[in-house]
Amino acid sequence: MNTPPDDLVRQLARVAEPLHSCSYYAEEITRFNAAGYNGWWHAYFGYRSAPLGAASAEQVTQVFYNFAPRMVERAVPSCWEILDPRQTRALHQQLVEEALSRIFHAYDFEHDLVELTEALKSGISTLDSADKPLFAAWANEQWPNLPLMGLWHASTLLREYRFDSHNHALRSAAVSGLGCHLLMVADGRGTPEIIQKIRGWTREEWNEEAGLLFDRGWLDEDGRHTEMGRRQRKGIELETDRGCAPLGSIFDDATASKILSTLESTASFLIQTGVVPGTWPPKHLGQLDAASNGESG
Repeated sequence: MNTPPDDLVRQLARVAEPLHSCSYYAEEITRFNAAGYNGWWHAYFGYRSAPLGAASAEQVTQVFYNFAPRMVERAVPSCWEILDPRQTRALHQQLVEEALSRIFHAYDFEHDLVELTEALKSGISTLDSADKPLFAAWANEQWPNLPLMGLWHASTLLREYRFDSHNHALRSAAVSGLGCHLLMVADGRGTPEIIQKIRGWTREEWNEEAGLLFDRGWLDEDGRHTEMGRRQRKGIELETDRGCAPLGSIFDDATASKILSTLESTASFLIQTGVVPGTWPPKHLGQLDAASNGESG
């Protein structure tokens, strides 16, 4: 295959995202409500942070980085009063397994999943988790026995490895959790109204952050990138790539080709069938009430 290492780490992040995202968007996940959670967001903060242990709202805010503290505080630590982290993980794994069994029941994988997941497990286990708290927590979780669940777990680890690296790059560039959203909108991804709603920020906070990025010369008066802003944005992405660089050398060419081919195929299938959204922010999240952690109906 001879894919350059930087290209490989970007491709792995891109193709791993849809399979990982089944754990958010599959219909089975809404059954967390039956366990006592108050809607989609309440459960989300619980099952995604459960590998961290009974984390505080402050810890989850720091690790997730881009949510307003008030939004996290509506779910954490009350989520641990419903199910503790181990129970949360057990229920989440059960629901994800049911979801994947349903979604892929008639799907033909072109490569042997046992061999592939073993290669993923072997390679990912060599990665250093320094400065990657969410990856480290998920990497300490027991690897699922079922090959399909193993592929999902691997995609989650690949995704959180880059997520942590990106947050580290943002911090290094002195870009706040709110500021990163303004940079995305400047790229044409999402709108202030939708992102404020699904991340818990107020219009006043958004405008204040826009003023700070304007003063730094990163955004213009319309909230679009200046030339300096585009350079800085590119620098953050390159720093993210550098933080993920070890991914480019943990698989041999043949294994990397099989991994990319398998995850590319599953990604296309999941997006084409509507199991997961193909763009961010997903339209349906704008219909969820972040203020109550419940669903708007």
